Amino acid sequence: MKYSEIDKRKKAFIFELDDVLYPEKDYLYQVYYLFAGLLEYTALFDAKETTNLMINTYTTEGKELVFDRLKEKLNIDEKLRLNLEDLLITAKLPLKLLLYKNILNLLQEIVIDRKKVFIVTNGNPQKQLNKIKQTEWHGLEPYLTVYFADETFAKPEPDAINLLIKDHNLRRRDLLMIENSENDRLCAEVCGIDYISVQEFL
Repeated sequence: MKYSEIDKRKKAFIFELDDVLYPEKDYLYQVYYLFAGLLEYTALFDAKETTNLMINTYTTEGKELVFDRLKEKLNIDEKLRLNLEDLLITAKLPLKLLLYKNILNLLQEIVIDRKKVFIVTNGNPQKQLNKIKQTEWHGLEPYLTVYFADETFAKPEPDAINLLIKDHNLRRRDLLMIENSENDRLCAEVCGIDYISVQEFL
């Protein structure tokens, strides 16, 4: 789908961050690399092998089990779980996060057309802000308005969207959500706003 195919009456667009604007794995893999470097320095585990183990666990079992598998296979101390959790929130990445190319094009067209761009993101606000700060926005930063849903109630609860509508004097028919999860679809339906899967643009 292209921007030109979207209903011209839409005045504002809502995006999630992870796996909508950029691939979340691009953040996680860099954090895993940094954590593996920490383990190599403090406990002499081979950083490359540790990174590969973390990435393989992520791709086959999900991010929630990454530390558990490290603990099982490398016998690392449970106390290090807090180090990984802290790094996931505060990491200074070696490389900037890059937007999906088609999404970058979409954002640029929205801005050129003088429409509004909102990021309404679930998750730890400090972590999500850290990702936003380390994303290559190509000059789009002044046109982005961010709402951290967890500061009210996480999606699918409608609170963040309702606040956005009130803050910016918008009507529900003015909005379009670009989504990639059941949470977002349910949220859009509860709020009475239209939505399109990000896959339509990728």
